[in-house]
Amino acid sequence: MAAKDTMRRNKTAIQATLCADYILILNKVDEKKLITRREYNNLRSINREDVEGHVVRLVDKIMDKGDDTCQKFLDLLQTDEEIKGTYPELKEIQWTNTSLLPKPVQASSAEHSDGPSQKRRREEDDQYQLNSQPTGLCVIINNENFTYMDKRHGTNKDAQSLAKVFSWLDFRVLMCKDQTMDQMDQTLKCFASLSDLSQLQEFSIQEWSGNGFTDLQEAPPSPKHGDAFICCILSHGESGVVKGTDGKSLSIKQITRTFKATNQSALTGKPKVFLIQACQGNQEHKGVLSEDLQADDSQSQYIPEEADILVAISTVEDYKSFRHIKDGSWFIQSVCQQLKEGCSSGDDMTTILNRVNNEVSQKEAVKQQPGKVKQMSEVRYTLRKSLVLTPHRY
Repeated sequence: MAAKDTMRRNKTAIQATLCADYILILNKVDEKKLITRREYNNLRSINREDVEGHVVRLVDKIMDKGDDTCQKFLDLLQTDEEIKGTYPELKEIQWTNTSLLPKPVQASSAEHSDGPSQKRRREEDDQYQLNSQPTGLCVIINNENFTYMDKRHGTNKDAQSLAKVFSWLDFRVLMCKDQTMDQMDQTLKCFASLSDLSQLQEFSIQEWSGNGFTDLQEAPPSPKHGDAFICCILSHGESGVVKGTDGKSLSIKQITRTFKATNQSALTGKPKVFLIQACQGNQEHKGVLSEDLQADDSQSQYIPEEADILVAISTVEDYKSFRHIKDGSWFIQSVCQQLKEGCSSGDDMTTILNRVNNEVSQKEAVKQQPGKVKQMSEVRYTLRKSLVLTPHRY
């Protein structure tokens, strides 16, 4: 993370210098494709910010994208002639650990060598290996119609958006509609074990075909988990639980523990991601003004039961989450958009979901009264490695 560290050490000086012409540096990073067009438009249209605030947002956005983007940004600052002419103070910054500096002579001792093969092995050790085709299963539980609660208008938009993006990421996508609490529990247990999927026929499982969901005429033909598992639950909820269509509650803790590691589970050691769109209470989240929007090296053969799990929930405990009746929910739509952008750039899931948190936090439920009603999504995980999902490989 040398380039990002360099930016962090010189952040104040970089920001102060770039305030001389914010639009120039914004256009330059756009030309070099260091940010997406959507990010460019968002940065240009920020309201209630002075020049310094715009620059801070831009620099933070670059740093959020990781070491590779930071390195390209540092190279741009030091090599572009128009930038050097506009910001002469940049030459006074003591750049270190960038690609422009002479590389140190590698130690001759084999003990200290770090050649390509060693680097590749280290990267493989630090990242979940997703080599199966398809990459894995994505299961969507989409509860729209309830016995004693309001219909969840807009949830089908969320389901379709999730299906499109995870199909693009090489997952087989299956959906179950309108399940009671017991049916949800049974469905999840079946997918956790993949023991007898024939019993799922009664739940009218549908599969994403590329243009829409189609009914399965028979039980899924022995699907395999692959190298990763995605579970998306779209429903009503309360603190720590999601609701079945019968109004009964299934705890989020019980959902994730259904997939805990065992000696028999095909998912042991593999990443399991849970995306949950559901209220977690009835309180409305208020907004406030803000100035600034290793263990040891020993390797064990055993992993904890609840390792390799990531849970992202649309809102923190006790609060509401918001869903547009046509456009879908704030959270799921942000997840899908950020997956499209981040996975194309090779970003890992936790980095992408941090951006989701940031994007959701900036939305306003009452546009005429900023800060009156907000939403804060939450991410928690026990992942042991980086989870990087990549688009369709064939």
